[in-house]
Amino acid sequence: MKQLAEKKKEKNIGEYIVYMYQMEDLIRSYQFNMDEIRQYVISHYPVSDKEKTEITDWFRYLVQEMQNENIQETGHLSTTQKEVDHLANIHWNLLKNDQEYFKIYNDAKPHIIDAIMAAEGQDLGHEIQICINGVYGLLLCRLTGKKLSPEQEKSAHAFGSVLSYLNLAYMEEKKDQ
Repeated sequence: MKQLAEKKKEKNIGEYIVYMYQMEDLIRSYQFNMDEIRQYVISHYPVSDKEKTEITDWFRYLVQEMQNENIQETGHLSTTQKEVDHLANIHWNLLKNDQEYFKIYNDAKPHIIDAIMAAEGQDLGHEIQICINGVYGLLLCRLTGKKLSPEQEKSAHAFGSVLSYLNLAYMEEKKDQ
C-alpha cells in the first residue's frame, strides 16, 4: 500500500491525494481498529506475508498520524494537505502565466462556484481543495453504486481537467528540482 501510494505520488499527485483520502476514510470506517483492518482488509491482499507485514506497518503509521493530528472524525493528514496546498500555489501561478490553464480553469469555475453555493456558508477551502473533493466525491459515488446527474458528471470532468493540468505542472516542477 505504501509502495502503491508512493508510485501514485510519483506519477499523478491528484491520484495520490485522492488515494490517501480513501485510506483515511477506510481507517475511519474500521474505527482505527488495526485488528479489523488486518482481518478484513490486509489479509485479502494477494501479496506475500512479508508484504502484508509492511502494509500493516504502513496502516499502523497512518492510524498513529491521524490520531496525533486529531483527525479521527474529519480532516486529512497534514502531509497530504501540504501537497494540496502546493497544487494551489501552482494553480495561482499558472493563472497568471498560462493561457491554456486559464481556459481549463474557467471551464471549471462555474462548477466551483456551484459547490461553494451548495455548501451554504461551510468553508470548503480553496479552489483546488474543491476540485479534489469533487473528484473524490465522484469516486465515492462510483464505489457505492450511486448514479450521478449529468451536471455532476460535468463538474467531475471539469475538476479532473484542472487536476490533470496541475499534475503536469507539478511533475515538471519535480523534474526541474
